[in-house]
Amino acid sequence: MQARNSSAKQEGRTFIESARRAQIVNAAVEVIAEQGYANASFAKIAKQAGLSSTGMISYHFKGKDDLIREVIAEFLRLSGEYLTGKMDAESTLAGRLRAFIVARIAMLDEFPKHFVAAGEIINAVRIEDPDLRGLTPVWAATAAMQEQRFREGQQAGEFRDFDPRVMVLALHGAINEATVRASVEPDFDTAACGRELADLFEAATRKQS
Repeated sequence: MQARNSSAKQEGRTFIESARRAQIVNAAVEVIAEQGYANASFAKIAKQAGLSSTGMISYHFKGKDDLIREVIAEFLRLSGEYLTGKMDAESTLAGRLRAFIVARIAMLDEFPKHFVAAGEIINAVRIEDPDLRGLTPVWAATAAMQEQRFREGQQAGEFRDFDPRVMVLALHGAINEATVRASVEPDFDTAACGRELADLFEAATRKQS
């Protein structure tokens, strides 16, 4: 019922309202990426968005946690569209894994500020910010989905026998470290990193004949 109500609410928004929400979300991404989550006040976001007052934000979002959820939703939407487009071109699970890694690292160039902002929010979740605890299941669901993909690869005979949960931890750790380095190293080569990580996890998961 809640999902249907949410869908109906979105459908009921005017084009101008949707555009204003997108403007505010994009401004929030900019502020969080440049000044950090803790410093992302409504006043700074309103200024970044070119709004006359914070009341415009409060009109569209119930509070900071509501806005942050929308920032994450936008990040997930962009990620899903970009990654799915790359992965769907592959016919094997091993090929899809490689495409996922290469595309995921390439996104650091495509959407750099979204990744920095998402990282700031994730760190807030990790220290159990009460306003953001509801986001934790999102990351858990993503990990569970990736674990299932590894299991399917094993069942299909493409991957060797290993603990999918440990492999997901290793994959997330490698990608997260690449994300951090890309944000602080101007000459970080995302293309080379993507290829190397894809080679590494291909070798780590490949079933020996």
